[in-house]
Amino acid sequence: MLTATRPPQLKTVLIASGLVLTLAMGVRHGYGFWLQPISQAYGWTRETFSLAMALQNLMWGVFAPFAGMAADRIGTARVVLAGAAFYVGGLLWMSLVSQPTAFVIGSGVLGGAALACTAFGAVSGIIGRAAPESRRSWAFGISSAASSFGQFVMMPVEQQLIAQAGWQNAFYILAALVALVMVPMAFFLREMPAQKSTGGEQSILEATREAFAYRPFLLLVAGYFVCGFQVVFIGVHMPSYLKDKGIMDPNVAVMALALIGLFNIFGSYYAGKLGGMLPKRYLLSSIYFTRAVVISLFLLAPLTPVSVYVFACAMGLLWLSTVPLTNGVIAGIFGVKYLSMLSGFVFLSHQVGSFLGVWLGGYLFTLEGNYNTVWGITIALGVFAALVNLPINEKAIVRQQPALA
Repeated sequence: MLTATRPPQLKTVLIASGLVLTLAMGVRHGYGFWLQPISQAYGWTRETFSLAMALQNLMWGVFAPFAGMAADRIGTARVVLAGAAFYVGGLLWMSLVSQPTAFVIGSGVLGGAALACTAFGAVSGIIGRAAPESRRSWAFGISSAASSFGQFVMMPVEQQLIAQAGWQNAFYILAALVALVMVPMAFFLREMPAQKSTGGEQSILEATREAFAYRPFLLLVAGYFVCGFQVVFIGVHMPSYLKDKGIMDPNVAVMALALIGLFNIFGSYYAGKLGGMLPKRYLLSSIYFTRAVVISLFLLAPLTPVSVYVFACAMGLLWLSTVPLTNGVIAGIFGVKYLSMLSGFVFLSHQVGSFLGVWLGGYLFTLEGNYNTVWGITIALGVFAALVNLPINEKAIVRQQPALA
């Protein structure tokens, strides 16, 4: 039931994977709305919930290469089904567990495994294999736009669920929604059985060794660390930051995160489209440098709802626009045979950055009473990422016995 008799059509893959990404990333981006309700309900500091989200992002990265290996070897459909089960379990865990250590570990591990099996890394391989090379960057842009649409749609939904049904019931409703959407979509992501390797083909171990011995891949890994640090710190801590600064209306934070999602649709789509026409390394460098500039201007300008919305729109254009370009560089250098796995390794670096961004946000706030230091770090890292992406060589790697691409 979970294997196909012919290769899936690109349109079907984009629709099914788009719905999975819409929900997976949409729910995940709204976790910041639970920071204060859960912390207040159990008498925790912000560091506890921040640590749970940090661990979740770290485990997402740790599990991502293995989810990618599984998707490349046994098929995306099976991986997405497993991810749906982990997602439901993680949401229920977060709703029911009040002991802080158990909450941190359970929600971190279950949520991380869920995202590893339902987000970019898990579906990038089937998208790359279904799309012709000339449309591959565009297809990655479409999938990134779908996840952005999820953020735009789910931000107000999650905030209203918490307000109307309570934060615990909101988790129950989202768990049901995940099951109802992801499970049927998995069956549209079936692939033909993977062919067994022959002596002329590259093995998983050989592909991994090749990637980590190649300097452009390591530079891509370093740059993606910064992406994770920036977006997860902002996504989780923005609502609390605005309240601390006197913007008490929760709708401002909701609108800001929704605007990030809305403008991210356009940013991701056009980044993917431009990636088919311009050097991806230059586009990536420009995105990271522009993020540093936008964050700096946001901190220097007077904080008002209007300045928050302008910042959200600008960051939205830059939010996940790195994803289609990064996956496009990997596919261009190494081919698509092990694309999910290699994307997973790069994404591990992204999630190490996410872990530090969200955890440092909570830790340094508890220590200093503000987010000033973390904002400074996000700016410095943006400049760093802009520099390390410039020398990346995007040309296909030359092998004595090339792997299938």
